[in-house]
Amino acid sequence: MGKIKVTRCEIEGLCVVEPSVFGDDRGYFMETYNYNDFKAEGLDMVFVQDNQSMSVKGVLRGLHYQKQFPQGKLVRVVSGKVFDVAVDLRTGSETYGKWFGVELSGENKKMFYIPEGFAHGFVVLSDEAVFAYKCTDFYHPGDEGGILWSDPEIGVEWPIEPDAKLIISEKDQKWGGLKDAFKF
Repeated sequence: MGKIKVTRCEIEGLCVVEPSVFGDDRGYFMETYNYNDFKAEGLDMVFVQDNQSMSVKGVLRGLHYQKQFPQGKLVRVVSGKVFDVAVDLRTGSETYGKWFGVELSGENKKMFYIPEGFAHGFVVLSDEAVFAYKCTDFYHPGDEGGILWSDPEIGVEWPIEPDAKLIISEKDQKWGGLKDAFKF
């Protein structure tokens, strides 16, 4: 039923996915994932875990990855708005250390596919946001790694107001930079 539009990003492997949305005066319907539609677009991954979180404005989560059990992620926002970022950590990649960001919202209904070998994070731009994502591997406690969200070597251009109060976990404030990151 669905069908999707896939836009390949300038960093190989990253894709913005736009589902078909069927709306009328009652609301809307969309398929958030259909294996056959994704496979037809060359996205032939298997998801094993779904996660969902809610965060308030100014929460910045990331930049996270798993080392020995890397996860591909299909992320989307159910309600609210975030700026979502992926950083290439693949050894030998022409775009190693480069980042790509996209605004995801309940309104635009875009999804972002981030394959294994990337760090991932987001900042909440709306009063609150419900964030949902599918993973290609299970979460393994103790396998998590990260990069400091503000590492100048990467230079993510977060759309944060100069006087904005960020809410960042203690763990996410202590990550090192790209030079200390795990290499896939």
